[in-house]
Amino acid sequence: MQCALFDAGRCRSCQWIEQPVSQQLTAKMEDLHTLLDGLPVAQWCSPVSGPEQGVRNKAKMVVSGSVEKPLLGMLHRDGSPEDLTDCPLYPHTFAPVFAALKPFIARAGLTPYNVARKRGELKYLLLTESQQDGGMMLRFVLRSEAKLTQLRAALPALQAQLPQLKVISANIQPVHMAIMEGETEIFLTEQQALAENFNGVPLWIRPQSFFQTNPTVASALYATARDWVRTLPVNHMWDLFCGVGGFGLHCATPEMRLTGIEIAPEAIACATQSAQALGLDNLRFQALDSTQFATASHDIPELVLVNPPRRGIGAALCDYLSRMAPPYIIYSSCNASTMAKDIRMLPGYRVERVQLFDMFPHTAHYEVLTLLVKQ
Repeated sequence: MQCALFDAGRCRSCQWIEQPVSQQLTAKMEDLHTLLDGLPVAQWCSPVSGPEQGVRNKAKMVVSGSVEKPLLGMLHRDGSPEDLTDCPLYPHTFAPVFAALKPFIARAGLTPYNVARKRGELKYLLLTESQQDGGMMLRFVLRSEAKLTQLRAALPALQAQLPQLKVISANIQPVHMAIMEGETEIFLTEQQALAENFNGVPLWIRPQSFFQTNPTVASALYATARDWVRTLPVNHMWDLFCGVGGFGLHCATPEMRLTGIEIAPEAIACATQSAQALGLDNLRFQALDSTQFATASHDIPELVLVNPPRRGIGAALCDYLSRMAPPYIIYSSCNASTMAKDIRMLPGYRVERVQLFDMFPHTAHYEVLTLLVKQ
């Protein structure tokens, strides 16, 4: 992939961009083999990759510069800004939105937040696109509610210019720290969730709910988990750290009893909405801590699927799963290092199958799906 930002030394986020994708995949597979060294793997599946560019469905842009000439992108370590609106990882549909937002910021009087001076209002712009219909969600991350009236007044013109903006909100993040969003979300449109669809499964994206950034590879990841589960004698399943329910909704059948657990209420609202749309009555989603839920439950499922954040599932949940001993565990991880550590804390299980998903091309990062079987 060619990137003018990288060639000019303005951005180094894609550290591996000069390597062919095939070489990147080889290096990632070698890393995964090293991390799982000493753990016998019955089957290594071929890695899954997607397009080299235009892969992201979301942009998280730091807003800097001036109100008359805003920059959308990032801040270097020395505090200098970098405009990333030409990043080739974004789909071409983002360009007209970025172009319209720059003059809109001036019209709405949204002064970019100056980190050094601790002054200004607009901190970030968060843009997400649905692959289903091209609809978009736009979130303005503001320091306070001071400019909300001006923002509301300016929005009709922006919506007329960009009818693809289906969901618009303001997030209030008052803390002077590198935190992407605050707790308060104020919707500026009647619609509050973006409709998405992977593999025929309806999904919903709401503010403050995690959703995969690479829809092509994420679709393959969910479909693979579904295919693995359907080869197993499973009628009762837990989906822990379930997010908006992507894994559980793909794996569920009318006969299966499934419980999805995620600490974020917004994500649970999305998962519940999807289950209702599918007419699946045996699915139950709850906003709870996954470890606390599991260790307090006495209703042991046949399969536990976990999709934890980068820190992994941790010793407490590994210990409980070892004692609870479900016949099958499927582990989806965005950090194979912590996954390998966790698997070593599950001594009663063998690694039946492993597959790498290149969710983050041109970087050392990847997603991995692993099937563990009770010995």
